[in-house]
Amino acid sequence: MNSLALHAPRYVLGDLLLTRVRGADVLLVTGGAALIGLSAQIAVPVPGSPVPVTGQTLAVLLCAAALGPWRGPAATLAYVFAGLAGVPWFAGGASGLTGATFGYLLGMIAAAAVVGALARYGADRTPWRTVPAMLLGNVVIYTVGVSWLAVTLHLNATTAVRVGLVPFLLGDALKVLIAAGVLPAAWHLTRRTPRSR
Repeated sequence: MNSLALHAPRYVLGDLLLTRVRGADVLLVTGGAALIGLSAQIAVPVPGSPVPVTGQTLAVLLCAAALGPWRGPAATLAYVFAGLAGVPWFAGGASGLTGATFGYLLGMIAAAAVVGALARYGADRTPWRTVPAMLLGNVVIYTVGVSWLAVTLHLNATTAVRVGLVPFLLGDALKVLIAAGVLPAAWHLTRRTPRSR
């Protein structure tokens, strides 16, 4: 296989969906934002941390991989802007500016761009490729989120990591495994070549 084939752009799952529907991109972005909003309602408080465990990060990373490098971040941005505008769908039904946890939302937008770009190059086609892409997405989320948490709450780095990262590692490992099963399975089910757009 030549090096050009390795670097050639690929399609994402979203390119296979609604290909003959007018406004398909708007539908996919809106649907992605709604999925993220619904998943944020799965929120479990963590004792000693202002950050709850949610289904949100899994939904963001799945949407990013499925929708690609611009629709994935657009869905995440739409989710964030709608929440800031008053839609009560941030974690636990909150809306508006979320203070100390807002950095996680910013991190999710950045992670969606990274994971969407990796998916465009096939990072979601097999479990062994999906796991590193999802891990990198989580690293981006936590880098921004924990940094924001430290600044807004005036925490030192050790405390910020202890309350803003450590309690979530086990749950995120499970989410990575779920994504590593769901995304390759979705590709397996499609079994068709998309048309160029």
